[in-house]
Amino acid sequence: MKVSAVIAAGGIGKRMHIQENKLFIELLGRPVLSLTVSVFESTELIDEIVLVVPPDEMDRTLSLVKKAGFKKIKNVVSGGQMRQDSVYNGLQAISHDSDIVLIHDGARPFVTKEMIVRAVNEIKTCSAVIVAMPVKDTIKTVGEDGFVMNTLDRELLWQVQTPQVFKKDLIIEAHERAKKVSLQATDDSRLVERLGEKVKVIRGSYENIKITTPEDIKIAEEILRSRQL
Repeated sequence: MKVSAVIAAGGIGKRMHIQENKLFIELLGRPVLSLTVSVFESTELIDEIVLVVPPDEMDRTLSLVKKAGFKKIKNVVSGGQMRQDSVYNGLQAISHDSDIVLIHDGARPFVTKEMIVRAVNEIKTCSAVIVAMPVKDTIKTVGEDGFVMNTLDRELLWQVQTPQVFKKDLIIEAHERAKKVSLQATDDSRLVERLGEKVKVIRGSYENIKITTPEDIKIAEEILRSRQL
């Protein structure tokens, strides 16, 4: 079983409110993207990695890969206008003989080897697996007028993370069908759901945060610092 990882690092990170690409922000001296890739690089069952980055960050990414000495990077490809477009570009760059594909956000540097291995092992009994965590807070839907429309049952709600793992042929089919009807989804598993496929959920970690806003930097540094103790 050949396993490929597509790491989506094509976003511009508008919510970070900085000029620099958030994936090159350093956490205790290491770029976010380098931290993320290093986990997949050191996970034995990952055979190859495809990085998807903004076109104008290609040279910088290649320099990072060379400096870090990553050996499993098969391709570094340009991202598209939307995250979904970027992932599709990454899927086109994996090896033809790959069986399993993990899709992961480059801005989630605290994924663990154990999480990756559990997700891949779970895919042996189904076609799609995502990591997620139960929500901690009460979630309400709110109308445009600012009034509560509904209070959702917290016991049934999970906060979706990455990696998301799929049989290769299934996720490529899901993306291609979405392109035909101009469908955009917030995560890849939603595209698979539209094909009528069941998606298995396994627990991730509350530390597996996505670095999105300036506040996340402080949290990320504390997580990293605690792991280095």
